[in-house]
Formats: sequence, structure tokens, C-alpha cells
Amino acid sequence: MPKPTKGARLGGSPAHERLILANLATDLFRHGKIRTTVAKAKRLRPLAERLITKAKKGDIHNRRQVLTVVRDKGVVHHLFTELATTFAERPGGYTRITKIGPRKGDNAPMAVIELVTEPLNGVTTRRTEAPAAAAAPAAEETKAEETEAPEAAEATEAKAEAADEAPAAEAAEAGEAKKDEA
Repeated sequence: MPKPTKGARLGGSPAHERLILANLATDLFRHGKIRTTVAKAKRLRPLAERLITKAKKGDIHNRRQVLTVVRDKGVVHHLFTELATTFAERPGGYTRITKIGPRKGDNAPMAVIELVTEPLNGVTTRRTEAPAAAAAPAAEETKAEETEAPEAAEATEAKAEAADEAPAAEAAEAGEAKKDEA
């Protein structure tokens, strides 16, 4: 059995709270965003996201379940035809709550809850390869380079050998010069 929500209800009784949340959900789907208190926005978010998930499924059973909450058939039609296609590729997170400061009359914290309309940008994750796995492709690349251009590999080896021999030859000449002076 589900455990009831602790604390005061939004409207006083559970039935009144359900009506308040149903009306907020209807207005959210009708207008795309609404301005309400932070407490109501936080209570509305899970309900609205469940309704959008049911709309994404799109069958008659889910349509009837949504109609038990949202009584306006025009809003339900808009939810199932337009909003469900908008959120088709999004796995969740259909709503956004933005706090906007206190209300002027009673200083209640206010928020804007809105439907997220931005397209879902793909998250790029980079996997770090194991050092052995990274070394194996690198070794294959060097082998491929050697087989493709053996002349170039030989030329670079000859340059490296010449560079190694040049300091040795200069050192030998310097040693002979010292012997001549002595």
C-alpha cells in the first residue's frame, strides 16, 4: 500500500490537492509554462513527467489514464500528438523549475515550471583504454608505416646514424688537435 505524503496538503484535503495538481498539469500542457509557488511546482513535476511518459506510449489505455487526470480533451489531444513527438527521443527530464523570487503580497517563494523545448544534445563520453590495449594499436601503426614506406624509414635511420656519428667524429678530431699541440 502506498504511504501517504507527510505534512500539510496543498489544498487541505487529498481530493482538493489532486484537483489543484490536475489543473496545474492542464495549464502546463496548454501554455507550456506556468508561474506558481515552489511547493506546487515541486509537487507538479513528477505528475507531469508521468503524464508525458504515458503520452509517449500513445495507446488507448494510456490515453484513458491521462484523461482521468487532465479533463480537457483538447489538451490531451495536444499532449498526445504534438508534445509526445517533441519528447520522443528524450528519456526523461521533460520539465524545468526556475525559481524567480518571492511574491509581492505574501512573500511566498515563486517559480516557473516549463516544458523543456531544447533538443536533447548527445552526451559524448570518452572511454579510457587500458595501457596494453593502447600500446597494441600504436605498435600496429608503426608496423604499417614501415611496410608502406621502407625507403622513408631507411632514410630516417640513415639520418639518425649520421647524427650519432657526427659528434663522435668531432670529438675524435678535437682529440687529434690536442695531440698535435702537445
